Amino acid sequence: MKKVLVFITDGFADWEASYVTAEINQAGTGYEVETMAIDKEPKVSMGGLKVLPDHCLEDYPSEFEMLIIPGGTGWREEKHVQVKKMVEYCFEQDITVAAICDATTFLGEHGFLDDHKHTGNSLSYLKEGAPHYRGEDHYMEKQSVSDGCVITANGTAALEFSRDILRKLGVLEGEKLEEWYEMFKGGFVKS
Repeated sequence: MKKVLVFITDGFADWEASYVTAEINQAGTGYEVETMAIDKEPKVSMGGLKVLPDHCLEDYPSEFEMLIIPGGTGWREEKHVQVKKMVEYCFEQDITVAAICDATTFLGEHGFLDDHKHTGNSLSYLKEGAPHYRGEDHYMEKQSVSDGCVITANGTAALEFSRDILRKLGVLEGEKLEEWYEMFKGGFVKS
């Protein structure tokens, strides 16, 4: 089974990765979802879910297919600067990093968006929250953007983010992917 890692913090936005992890983790996809954090202490989401991480920064698997980083209230805390090394590892190994909401601000602050098309909560939000951000020329005002080994989305785009991830992993493709998206976006299955 190929692994997809979801990086969680205290205050992580649990809904931002919920659609995609439920699809990735289904039998027959060839993938399994595991969680990681800076340490192995339980993390409590914005919705109050307590999650015990499978891995920490000191023991994560060397082989995995993607790192998904939900947003939340913790990304501006100094202790999360150490996650930069994990993201650098992903870039060096050509492992896709998928970030949404304030996790995109984290990527922007540390230079990971400078050379990739991307989005975030807004350009002004990125510039305010990430003083070292230099990717303005690559910013796109879209719900979700996929460019090479980077997928980014704004905080209102959990479905679009999920669609880009599912496409990148090949879990759902073409018409099946669009039917999945329309079902959740529109609230019904077209007959």
